[in-house]
Amino acid sequence: MTSAAAPDPKRPRLRPTWAGRNYTLLSVSAIVTTLGAHGALIASAFAVLDAGGDGGDVGLVAAARTLFLVVFLLVGGAVADRLPRHHVMVAANALNFLSQGAFALLVLQGDPKLWQMMALSALGGTGQAFFNPAAEGMLMASVSGEQASRAFALFRMGMSGAGVGGAALGGAMVAAFGPGWVLAVDAVAFLVAGALRMFLDVRHIAPREPGGGLLADMRDGWREVIGRPWLWTIVAQFAVVVAVVGAAESVFGPLVARDELGGAGPWGIALGAFGVGTILGGLLMMRWKPRRLLFAATLSVFSLALPSAALAVPVPLGVLIAVMFVSGVTIEIFGVSWITALHQEIPEEKLSRVSAYDWFGSVAMVPLATALAGPAETAFGRTASLWGCAALVVVATSAVLFVPDVRHLRRREPGGAKVAEGGTTPQAEVTAREVTPR
Repeated sequence: MTSAAAPDPKRPRLRPTWAGRNYTLLSVSAIVTTLGAHGALIASAFAVLDAGGDGGDVGLVAAARTLFLVVFLLVGGAVADRLPRHHVMVAANALNFLSQGAFALLVLQGDPKLWQMMALSALGGTGQAFFNPAAEGMLMASVSGEQASRAFALFRMGMSGAGVGGAALGGAMVAAFGPGWVLAVDAVAFLVAGALRMFLDVRHIAPREPGGGLLADMRDGWREVIGRPWLWTIVAQFAVVVAVVGAAESVFGPLVARDELGGAGPWGIALGAFGVGTILGGLLMMRWKPRRLLFAATLSVFSLALPSAALAVPVPLGVLIAVMFVSGVTIEIFGVSWITALHQEIPEEKLSRVSAYDWFGSVAMVPLATALAGPAETAFGRTASLWGCAALVVVATSAVLFVPDVRHLRRREPGGAKVAEGGTTPQAEVTAREVTPR
């Protein structure tokens, strides 16, 4: 009886040797849902407007999703570290499939009520709150330490490309077929992604030890965060940075575009330049592995002040496009370095609850910042408010550089890194020293 033929070393591989089954499934499913999600963001806004709502109603539907995301994030992180993460991901995808499918059905029937759209949006945010920490923990457990940075860069690059393509395709589909069908496509994307994630292989992940309860696990996650100065200071930094950048781009940016740049078209081009920058930033991080992970990451954040400053001047469209492009490149330098640091330093069994605190810090202040943008413009003027946004990014980022561990934490040599997909996963060393998939 002959043995099976050995793989032909000359045959080109469809994927890199470090991209195992779990990584590939996670990447493909995340791209599928990102394509649908970015189209759905446009579709949900137009669904509200087509139903007779105004800009305030669009904001209420979006706020309902964000509110429930924030409320359940920490619970979601603790649950994802208590249960098999892929089960949490599939259950969250099922909830998002049902909520988005119901949203699509309401819109297609032609008479959706504002409270119905808010309730379904809140269900979507709840699903995302449980999904995000589980997915980030699963992703970090799916690659080896030696190739982690390259894997995370490729993953984020795929997500960025899907985001740009999804927004463009979603806008065209809304114009051609109406928002209801785009929402239906997003629901199907959740269904497909959930089916793919059912095939994740978790045999290499050690069984979870029984904990002292959900609240105890949340407190343990808090201790994990607060015990690392580099971790909680950067989470606090991004609570400020994401909030003010979000206010500048979602509130002030369209106003400046309307008054100074010629309307929504030029602003869409500028946002597209940011998306292209994130893709090229991902390509850069596939090759560049900075030794001082967090120092390089933090220095890259200073450029996020540039879009607010450019809008404050305001600069010509060509300059704004260049600024947005540079910001896109540098946010990938931060993103890849950040998730590599988490992968290297956080014990595998606590990845999801730590990720939940990271997500919580990044989104908790966004609704407040966007709500205060209008009153700030009235009180101080648009130009001063935008300069204030830029200054807050610079101040928060400068403060983080005073933390010694941010300046000195180094990339671990391959021999000291975690092993995943079939190997052992030793607990990361605790020293005194972070858009995910859907």
